[in-house]
Amino acid sequence: MTKLVLLHRADSIYEDELDTRYDFPKAYLKAMREGVGDWVVYYEPVKAGPRAYFAVAKIAAIIPKPGVADRYLALIEPGSFLPFDENVARLIEGRPLETLLSHPDGTPKKGGAQQQAVRKLPEADFARIVNIGLPQHLEEMEARRYGSPSSAMAEEALAFERPILERLTKRAYRDVAFRRRVREAYDYRCAISGLRLRNGGGRPEVQAAHIRPVDKQGSDSVRNGLALSGTLHWMFDRGLISVAEDWTILVSRNKVPGEVVDRLIVPDGRLRKPNDRHDWPHPENLRWHRENVFGQVSMTPDEALPWS
Repeated sequence: MTKLVLLHRADSIYEDELDTRYDFPKAYLKAMREGVGDWVVYYEPVKAGPRAYFAVAKIAAIIPKPGVADRYLALIEPGSFLPFDENVARLIEGRPLETLLSHPDGTPKKGGAQQQAVRKLPEADFARIVNIGLPQHLEEMEARRYGSPSSAMAEEALAFERPILERLTKRAYRDVAFRRRVREAYDYRCAISGLRLRNGGGRPEVQAAHIRPVDKQGSDSVRNGLALSGTLHWMFDRGLISVAEDWTILVSRNKVPGEVVDRLIVPDGRLRKPNDRHDWPHPENLRWHRENVFGQVSMTPDEALPWS
């Protein structure tokens, strides 16, 4: 097994869906096969955009791309994709983070390896990039943003160095990382009500909802997330609301009173999307929610409703 850097361009001819598959030509097949079962870092080249190193994932398998000669798909292990808390710059103090892109004195190499869509990534380089993109004390950082963390949390953070693989696989850590990125993408505003509410201490009230749940092979990509208020999050998870292909908000009218719709949903009835198109909900995730959740849940007569 070998860790890799995989280049991705949003305008590429290759049909990447980074949380499920990576599309590549036969020239990289040998290198990609060496990466099966190991982690990769996604990288956006200079001419494609500013993100540089922006996410990690794990390759589960390599298959020929159906119907396309000499093209292959790297299938991403479900639940492994995780965007960085902050995108990692190409250079730190003028020096590349990848050893293979550096001269012995640490200065950057020109051309050549930098243009390769698939690059081997030494363990030390992988650790350095992930440590910057996914800080080990992310939960404490999140607690500190809106007040002081408990003394127990602070003492634990000082005493415990969280290994990289634990960060990449632990559900509690991934939930914090997902929540931070989704709420930031939506500018802490509910995508359905349009409201940007904070409590008395300045903490945002908006939550991060998975469109396709993790236990249904949903990923922690921002494109599988919506920023929603508590009530609307509950309604979305219960199938009382969803989102159409044209971004219209769908409502189960036989279960949600009209006055609730008028109170909770933006007047034009259309989803508020992030400014960055990279973060827009993926149509396939929304389709999955419409087909598998929306209108599917029956409620008992005595079940408490959040708007009652």
